Amino acid sequence: MKTAGQLQVMAEEIRIATLRTLEYFGAGHIGGAMSIVETLAVLYGSVMRYDASNPGWDTRDRLVMSKGHAGPALYATLSMCGFFPAEMLAELNMPGGRLPSHCDMNKTPGVDMTTGSLGQGMSTAIGLALGCRMNGWDSNTYLLLGDGECNEGQVWEGVMFARHHKLDNLVTFVDRNMQQLDGFVRDVLDTGDMAAKFTAFGWHTQEVNGHDTRAIDAAVRNALAQKGVPSAIILHTVKGYGCNFAEGVESNHNMSFTKEQIDGAVADVRVRLAAAKAAAGEGV
Repeated sequence: MKTAGQLQVMAEEIRIATLRTLEYFGAGHIGGAMSIVETLAVLYGSVMRYDASNPGWDTRDRLVMSKGHAGPALYATLSMCGFFPAEMLAELNMPGGRLPSHCDMNKTPGVDMTTGSLGQGMSTAIGLALGCRMNGWDSNTYLLLGDGECNEGQVWEGVMFARHHKLDNLVTFVDRNMQQLDGFVRDVLDTGDMAAKFTAFGWHTQEVNGHDTRAIDAAVRNALAQKGVPSAIILHTVKGYGCNFAEGVESNHNMSFTKEQIDGAVADVRVRLAAAKAAAGEGV
């Protein structure tokens, strides 16, 4: 298990690997991939139980990346954790490749659920959590939703179901970056106070800075301590965070970019990586 400082180092390394992965194709879902990097670092660096040499291990913890377009960040993380060699990252979006634009459990080692049809990840995550409980496994299921994705009614049907069945082995993250494919969430279909909504449905709910690994780690551990209720963690994030040509740009859901832009973004992240390593007491 990594320390808080080591988790921040891991997050910056994931961000660089994600940028390089996207570089191979020259375009991709960069905005939503960048905003969940810290959460992936916490899950795979501190919280989740998995075995990269045995991705199908029955009693592992599971992640459902419901916002499946953020697959590049997950692929970078899985590669760093040993599920497949880094060279495979070059297959992103390539014909016949094993790293499709949206997550596919039948193609990519370490991906626990095929996703990308937004809203459906809530149902599949519930199925995994309920199935693990029925099998008597002490496994936890983690679900990552986009805030624009929460426009889907299927999400809220699942919220009711999970509370009714007291799925305390389900932890749901909402990437509250305030943007979606067509623009800002407030303009497309305002989802209002996400924390208040989950709380109203009877979930244990927390709000954290989604770019603070220490805060995310503490929130997950608090969620896992709750008994008899599912948990939601609202991640306040910035879409495109840490990528100097995508952060804060309205059209950053799916972008084209040049190698020079990626090189510049990576150079900026390397500065933050060096600072994170220094803070963590690691060699730079």
